[in-house]
Amino acid sequence: MPKKERKRLQVVISEEQDALLTRTAYELSSPERLISKSEVVRLAIEKIARELGEGEHLEEYRHLLDNEDVADDAG
Repeated sequence: MPKKERKRLQVVISEEQDALLTRTAYELSSPERLISKSEVVRLAIEKIARELGEGEHLEEYRHLLDNEDVADDAG
Protein backbone atom coordinates (compact mmCIF):
# COMPACT_ATOMS: atom_id res chain seq x y z
CA MET A 1 0.00 0.00 0.00
CA PRO A 2 1.55 3.35 -1.01
CA LYS A 3 2.28 5.94 1.64
CA LYS A 4 0.08 9.00 1.82
CA GLU A 5 1.65 11.91 0.04
CA ARG A 6 2.22 14.78 2.45
CA LYS A 7 3.25 18.35 1.94
CA ARG A 8 6.17 19.61 3.97
CA LEU A 9 6.06 22.96 5.69
CA GLN A 10 8.97 24.55 7.48
CA VAL A 11 8.28 27.17 10.10
CA VAL A 12 10.47 29.05 12.50
CA ILE A 13 9.33 28.81 16.11
CA SER A 14 10.70 30.20 19.32
CA GLU A 15 12.43 28.08 21.95
CA GLU A 16 9.37 28.56 24.17
CA GLN A 17 7.05 27.29 21.42
CA ASP A 18 9.34 24.29 20.83
CA ALA A 19 9.25 23.55 24.55
CA LEU A 20 5.44 23.73 24.48
CA LEU A 21 5.37 21.28 21.56
CA THR A 22 7.73 18.91 23.35
CA ARG A 23 5.74 19.06 26.58
CA THR A 24 2.44 18.53 24.76
CA ALA A 25 3.81 15.55 22.82
CA TYR A 26 5.11 14.07 26.08
CA GLU A 27 1.77 14.58 27.85
CA LEU A 28 -0.19 13.00 24.97
CA SER A 29 2.18 10.03 24.76
CA SER A 30 1.61 6.77 26.57
CA PRO A 31 3.81 3.72 27.19
CA GLU A 32 2.10 2.11 24.20
CA ARG A 33 2.43 5.06 21.83
CA LEU A 34 4.85 7.95 21.61
CA ILE A 35 3.43 11.09 20.04
CA SER A 36 5.72 13.24 17.90
CA LYS A 37 5.81 17.03 17.80
CA SER A 38 4.69 16.81 14.15
CA GLU A 39 1.60 14.89 15.25
CA VAL A 40 0.85 17.60 17.82
CA VAL A 41 1.09 20.26 15.10
CA ARG A 42 -1.22 18.28 12.78
CA LEU A 43 -3.71 17.80 15.64
CA ALA A 44 -3.63 21.53 16.42
CA ILE A 45 -4.25 22.42 12.77
CA GLU A 46 -7.26 20.10 12.61
CA LYS A 47 -8.63 21.35 15.94
CA ILE A 48 -8.31 25.02 14.99
CA ALA A 49 -9.84 24.46 11.54
CA ARG A 50 -12.76 22.52 13.04
CA GLU A 51 -13.41 25.19 15.66
CA LEU A 52 -13.27 27.99 13.09
CA GLY A 53 -15.64 26.04 10.84
CA GLU A 54 -18.08 25.92 13.74
CA GLY A 55 -17.60 29.64 14.42
CA GLU A 56 -15.88 29.03 17.76
CA HIS A 57 -12.97 30.97 19.25
CA LEU A 58 -12.53 33.25 16.20
CA GLU A 59 -11.82 36.40 18.21
CA GLU A 60 -9.63 34.49 20.66
CA TYR A 61 -7.45 33.19 17.79
CA ARG A 62 -7.27 36.65 16.21
CA HIS A 63 -6.16 38.08 19.55
CA LEU A 64 -3.48 35.37 19.89
CA LEU A 65 -2.23 36.11 16.37
CA ASP A 66 -1.93 39.79 17.26
CA ASN A 67 0.49 38.75 20.01
CA GLU A 68 4.04 39.25 18.71
CA ASP A 69 5.13 35.87 20.12
CA VAL A 70 2.71 34.04 17.80
CA ALA A 71 2.45 36.27 14.72
CA ASP A 72 4.49 35.51 11.63
CA ASP A 73 7.15 38.16 11.02
CA ALA A 74 6.81 37.66 7.25
CA GLY A 75 3.07 38.44 7.31
